[in-house]
Amino acid sequence: MRRILLLIAAQMFLLALGNGQTVSLPQPPQVRAKNHVVSLTLRAVNENGRDAFAFNGGTIAPVIRASPGDVLKITYINDLPAKSSETCAVNPCMNMTNLHFHGLTVSPNPPQDDVLGMLAMPGQVLHYTVEIPRNHPPGLFWYHTHPHGESDRQVLDGMSGAIVIEGMERYAPQVGRLRERVMVVRGRDIEHDPKAAELRRVAEIPSKGCGGEPEAAGEIFTVNGALRPRIEIAPGERQFWRIVNASPDRYLDLQLDGQTLEIVALDGMPLAYHEPKAPTRTTNHLLLAPAGRLEAIVTGPPRGTHSALRTLCVDAGPDGDPHPEMILAELVQPSSKAPPTQAHTIDHRPPRYKPIDVGPLKKGAPNFIVTFTEDKNGFYINGRKFAPDAAPMTSAPIGTYQHWRIVNQTAELHPFHIHQVHFLAYAENGVPLKHPEWLDTVNVPYRGSVDVILDFTDPVIKGMSVFHCHLLNHEDKGMMAKVLLK
Repeated sequence: MRRILLLIAAQMFLLALGNGQTVSLPQPPQVRAKNHVVSLTLRAVNENGRDAFAFNGGTIAPVIRASPGDVLKITYINDLPAKSSETCAVNPCMNMTNLHFHGLTVSPNPPQDDVLGMLAMPGQVLHYTVEIPRNHPPGLFWYHTHPHGESDRQVLDGMSGAIVIEGMERYAPQVGRLRERVMVVRGRDIEHDPKAAELRRVAEIPSKGCGGEPEAAGEIFTVNGALRPRIEIAPGERQFWRIVNASPDRYLDLQLDGQTLEIVALDGMPLAYHEPKAPTRTTNHLLLAPAGRLEAIVTGPPRGTHSALRTLCVDAGPDGDPHPEMILAELVQPSSKAPPTQAHTIDHRPPRYKPIDVGPLKKGAPNFIVTFTEDKNGFYINGRKFAPDAAPMTSAPIGTYQHWRIVNQTAELHPFHIHQVHFLAYAENGVPLKHPEWLDTVNVPYRGSVDVILDFTDPVIKGMSVFHCHLLNHEDKGMMAKVLLK
């Protein structure tokens, strides 16, 4: 049934293209704080064979907008059927579900960002109360389901949404005057779609991938649920784009034809937060791992030129899946209508910076080494598959920084993610990076390594957390471990 639904959507899209029309970038509903509380109800439902978040009578996940110091109160109802008709990484599917608040520096204990103990079976309800610290950095984050063994299927179905923590203009004042766009990029499964060849043509996917993969691309990207939508931007107009790679297992190498990306924040962390003298960085393209986020200022192309937002081809390694080039969205001249009013709330507080001298940590041996391996039976961290009742693989004292090395011994890319904290990725394969970056998800090259400095200084993160590969199919099959923050 899910394939039927996708086929219908694809046929409607192709019909519009045949008439010379494309779909304008959809705008998801937005939920805001009242008296410093963001209150909403989400339901996990299955419609036409596809799992989704139901919200306010529809199945479009809302953008949650909050400010530092606010509280998220979310009632999450599992209305999935007792028996699933879908296939999971580890069968049978139980249709259990929960929420993870990706990138937020919040507690891993219930009723907050607990992905270990808070699980709802069909018919059960979870009540989340997530306290966002008053000193939380502004930026783009996201929420998605995280039931071990079923997360890949649910996120591929689209069970995800964006979270905006307001206040980016404190670190990049220019964005307060710009039109903002929030874009959730998701993968859509077309492997068994009879219109797959036509969909690949529409997205202008080349017949051969950069990694030499013999198989055709099994997924196509959507932006806010639409295939190759139009984004209105006037020549020379500057806009503030906030993009999340919400695919469970696909990389993006983002490029804007003929234009540069003026990066303001990565993974919800303003560049200026740790480097006040370097609040932005300009690039021609940016590799965005699954779960990664880009916040950047873009400029409209000159009149009469064609420009598109696209992902370049990513070589995921000899054992990796195809990640071909394709067009994500078209840039077009704006209509005669006036642009909508600004969505974001202006934070007038002065910026709070956190410059850190991590030189001594870089010189020492790693406090902990994470090693990714895989074989025909599954995926492992330090030779072990995740088990819900397992002891923590490591621990970290609150108030400290730690040097970790993530080693990828496989023949495909793996993105490393840890809950609750950000880290400074500063070296790849032992070579210092030209642009060290504060992230919460980092690409680890195949048969290579990444060195990071993790920030465990905030006391709110105390509790049992996890780290894992953010190819969620790999996480579901064992590539996850616990870390005790004490």
